[in-house]
Amino acid sequence: MIEKLIREKKAVIGVIGLGYVGLPLVRLFIEKGFPAYGFDIDSKKPGMLRAGKSYIKHIDFSFFKSVCRSGKFVPTSDFKLLKKTDAVIICVPTPIDERKEPDLSPVVKTGETVSKYLHKGQLIVLESTTYPGTTREVLLPILERSGLKAEKDFYLAFSPEREDPGNKKFNTKNIPKVVGGYGRISRELAAQLYGSVVDRVIPVSSCEAAEATKMLENTFRAVNIALVNELKILFQRMGIDIWEVVNTCATKPFGYMPFYPGPGWGGHCIPVDPYYLVWKAKEYDIPLKFIELAGEVNTMMPEYVVEVVSEALNRQKKSIKGSSILILGVAYKRDIDDVRESPALIVMDILEKKGADLKYFDPYVKKLSSHRHKREMKSEKELKPALRSADCVVILTDHTGIDYDAVFKASKLIVDTRNAIKGSNKTNKKVLIA
Repeated sequence: MIEKLIREKKAVIGVIGLGYVGLPLVRLFIEKGFPAYGFDIDSKKPGMLRAGKSYIKHIDFSFFKSVCRSGKFVPTSDFKLLKKTDAVIICVPTPIDERKEPDLSPVVKTGETVSKYLHKGQLIVLESTTYPGTTREVLLPILERSGLKAEKDFYLAFSPEREDPGNKKFNTKNIPKVVGGYGRISRELAAQLYGSVVDRVIPVSSCEAAEATKMLENTFRAVNIALVNELKILFQRMGIDIWEVVNTCATKPFGYMPFYPGPGWGGHCIPVDPYYLVWKAKEYDIPLKFIELAGEVNTMMPEYVVEVVSEALNRQKKSIKGSSILILGVAYKRDIDDVRESPALIVMDILEKKGADLKYFDPYVKKLSSHRHKREMKSEKELKPALRSADCVVILTDHTGIDYDAVFKASKLIVDTRNAIKGSNKTNKKVLIA
């Protein structure tokens, strides 16, 4: 039985989706002595892993090159090899469509593939962030098309990913792992599996409770980011430094948690997950107006940034059209190469449409191509010349490796959305806060 295999670390682990969530997870299982397969529909990724070539900068790919050679890890796009696995963990994207409604096609397609190769005794765990009910209402029926029954022939659980790319303090191992099962046996097996590799497992009563946990975590963040972004606009008009206020509030030892403003919201979770909950709530005739309003506030922030850029250039008797604008940082947060849902992309799109001569510098993102840009852009190779030639520098991501004193000295005009410019430089007339 799989319980014995897990206990003896002989259970073969299959992780579907070799990205920001799947790679750290499969690495952890390998480090703890489990044999593992990694599956991805992108046929380039297995080869890159075997060669130790990085496609996610903050992850050490030399480790994967080593374990591929030793045979401890097999990255592949051949999903027939799912037959060889004892536990399958699904880490695929869950985006929203243009109407801000859930797009579960990656989960559905993956479920259909897993169903083809499902065998008795296998444990299936969904980690993809989604609305409460997805595991039971969407994934379960697909898996049972195999003729096997959950909790009898195979086991099914949901365990939300809690990755924070680039976080040096918290990682897959030391972040508590929430686990909810379709039934008691499924929950216990999933808890045993994760408990063999992470520091702490938190079992909950159901898949729905686990799914709702992730929804609340990310919606909590989205709402508070909206609050501080809205107050930033007000306090800026009042001549009050929002960052000073937030940091002062943080000295209170109870009843407060600091959230910091920025040019919008980004990443795969925060701009997406609240809409999953809003969509599901309609099934119960419950309008989530508070959450929708938070989405509106965060979505309009890139427009506000562009307004400040326009104001800054107007002070120099220039307009956005024809001005050379350098975007400093395009990743959705500092010290990573992830541009998913980055507000920088929206700011850049608006500025381009207004006729700006646009360039960017980001030490983590050498090339930039997205649905928002018809052309591929490349990061400027040298920062100082790019700063000197720009009519305006817009700081959208505050990577820690950048010398912001040097940025201040070399720039003609700066719009700072991240509080990167400090001290007396911050109050200089050539610096505007957005």
